[in-house]
Amino acid sequence: MAVEEEGLRVFQSVKIKIGEAKNLPTYPGPNKMRDCYCTVNLDQEEVFRTKIVEKSLCPFYGEDFYCEIPRSFRHLSFYIFDRDVFRRDSIIGKVAIQKEDLQKYHNRDTWFQLQHVDADSEVQGKVHLELRLSEVITDTGVVSHKLATRILECQGLPIVNGQCDPYATVTLAGPYRSEAKKTKVKKKTNNPQFDEVFYFEVTRPCSYSRKSHFDFEEEDVDKLEIRYFLQPRDNGSKSLKPGDLGSLRLNVVYTEDHVFSSDYYSPLRDLLLKSADVEPVSASAAHILGEVCREKQEAAIPLVRLFLHCGRVVPFISAIANAEVRRTQDPNTIFRGNSLTSKCIDETMKLAGMHYLHVTLKPTIEEICQSHKSCEIDPVKLKDGENLENNMENLRQYVDRIFNVITKSGVSCPTVMCDIFFSLREAAAKRFQDDLDVRYTAVSSFIFLRFFAPAILSPNLFQLTPHHTDPQTSRTLTLISKTIQTLGSLSKSKSASFKESYMAAFYEFFNEQKYADAVKNFLDLISSSGRRDPKSVEQPILLKEGFMIKRAQGRKRFGMKNFKKRWFRLTNHEFTYQKSKGDQPLYSIPIENILAVEKLEEESFKMKNMFQVIQPERALYIQANNCVEAKAWIDILTKVSQCNKKRLTVYHPSAYLNGHWLCCRASSDTAPGCTPCTGGLPANIQLDIDGDRETERIYSLFNLYMSKLEKMQEACGSRSVYDGPEQEEYSTFIIDDPQETYKTLKQVIAGVGALEQEHAQYKRDKFKKTKYGSQEHPIGDKSFQSYIRQQSEVSTHSI
Repeated sequence: MAVEEEGLRVFQSVKIKIGEAKNLPTYPGPNKMRDCYCTVNLDQEEVFRTKIVEKSLCPFYGEDFYCEIPRSFRHLSFYIFDRDVFRRDSIIGKVAIQKEDLQKYHNRDTWFQLQHVDADSEVQGKVHLELRLSEVITDTGVVSHKLATRILECQGLPIVNGQCDPYATVTLAGPYRSEAKKTKVKKKTNNPQFDEVFYFEVTRPCSYSRKSHFDFEEEDVDKLEIRYFLQPRDNGSKSLKPGDLGSLRLNVVYTEDHVFSSDYYSPLRDLLLKSADVEPVSASAAHILGEVCREKQEAAIPLVRLFLHCGRVVPFISAIANAEVRRTQDPNTIFRGNSLTSKCIDETMKLAGMHYLHVTLKPTIEEICQSHKSCEIDPVKLKDGENLENNMENLRQYVDRIFNVITKSGVSCPTVMCDIFFSLREAAAKRFQDDLDVRYTAVSSFIFLRFFAPAILSPNLFQLTPHHTDPQTSRTLTLISKTIQTLGSLSKSKSASFKESYMAAFYEFFNEQKYADAVKNFLDLISSSGRRDPKSVEQPILLKEGFMIKRAQGRKRFGMKNFKKRWFRLTNHEFTYQKSKGDQPLYSIPIENILAVEKLEEESFKMKNMFQVIQPERALYIQANNCVEAKAWIDILTKVSQCNKKRLTVYHPSAYLNGHWLCCRASSDTAPGCTPCTGGLPANIQLDIDGDRETERIYSLFNLYMSKLEKMQEACGSRSVYDGPEQEEYSTFIIDDPQETYKTLKQVIAGVGALEQEHAQYKRDKFKKTKYGSQEHPIGDKSFQSYIRQQSEVSTHSI
């Protein structure tokens, strides 16, 4: 969900690794230890929570979180909570990073000191004011001034302990006295409408303030309509010294993409998409991006997403894979490095194969996590009372189950992965004709070593589990992953491939030929040309599930009893809800009956993060846990239902209550919608890709590494006129055809330059049109103040 600006879409996303906390204050009791968890918040709205780490003052979390940010925010905040024996949660401290400071900590581990938290330090939201200063001349000729202050509204105020009953205090502060006036209290709302006017007699000089939250001098006031971001009253307890509450280690990657309309990207996008047809492929724009980026994955992520979006990923990967195979001398090292080819295939499997991975592995992984059977087979690590033979048998059963579900899943492997594996198999067999196994190892090096084995080892990174597993389960999964990796590798000396003697001994269980035959049959199936099985498309695929709150359908009277917590489940066939996970569905909506999925205005039920699933008879109103979760549900429900021929073009953004629609006041519950639907073009339900956004990211990478592009141009010129020993400064580039590469580089640099000019012009135009203190840019927005300062410098410099 992008923030729309004139001629531009702004996308925000954040990737976070929550490492560990240390030196937390001791619990005030004999035990001293704490049971702590950490939350991720956009301002004060929680969007993610780690699992609880028990009995520690230095808890290790090691959890990753990624989300698209669907709204504006001021702080990315992290709260450490302690849960006591009565399951009550209390805040220990917080880390609040201002949005404009996120780039300072970009993609590097940083320790942050925890800060004190109280109600006054949690202020958020903004206030809308009108001010008028008038001059009054009395009958005696004395000039006085009257200040009219109109408090219109506040937006986005914090909810403290589940409540928000706000009022505003207006204070006129002078040199000799202060005068304060207060609005009425507005009950149960964090978006209060006040619309109250206060009058003050003013003697110069004076200042006016919304108590402790903003202030400005009288000379700034004539007739103003202005918005302010509210500021905290205080920075917390003054008595605490820095570090008294401990610290938290974080790694934050915040990305903001500014995306123009599609036609702006046509020259660069077309240049990239024809990369598979360029001879040699090393002279193509996509391959050049991989050459100049510091890490291959930087280039692979947007390239694969763009090529998948445009249906060109298979020919591109086939081209770069063929080129890499031709450069490989030893069949035992084929596709073993972190090359552009391997990173692009990794990213394709991650995008196209995620649901395949879930269908194949998730049930067994969940059972392993819940059963807690001991599988330790290292004699040195055995605990008292554990039996080595029993542990070996437990582990063998788990390995057998996972091996079987993998090798029997070939018919469900996504077509795009099968087509890529076919091209890898053919390229390897042609290059190393004397090695009969290379056609298998070329494929197994990806599907086993880089797809299934990592997912078993770290299931939370592949959304197979919500959090990282406990130490015992993690050890079990490590042992299973090692065994599956070796089984899939078809190593000629399997037992010798283990460094640990106990693993070599355990592997003897799997030395039967049937395991090798099963692997080869599986690899043959997923790398066969034209492999298609229509039944695999018809199988229900679980797309998303989780608890949300729904409003009872068909109820005419409004009441909180109408809202119930239910477990929702979405597949490519139906959308259902039940009381709890695993229960029988209470209600089912076939996908073909979903006519639209849209946000529901907060005013309908005075509840945030609500959306509606519109059916032929009525709408189902649902509240998600937070804005990120609401966006995720809306996106996936929209995509899965977008091919419906009966989809609506208009809808009601508010609910039908008390005999009329709140949005347009129409009295009939079947009245046509009053607002255009927001759903976009049909898309693959498994892929959420915006081609223009990916091209913008590629442009940003080219722009970031412009000096390397220019150095590569120099290398092409040097090689085209000098056929002697390669100069060391150019040796890092793969340049098979200097003239063709130089021609592509010239086109890339021209395309990047054109887009850079468009971005610069947009910034200049925005700077001229922007009004400080408006709805979009309230006073107190530090990121905007920084932007204003930068643009002022740019404008002055250009003059």
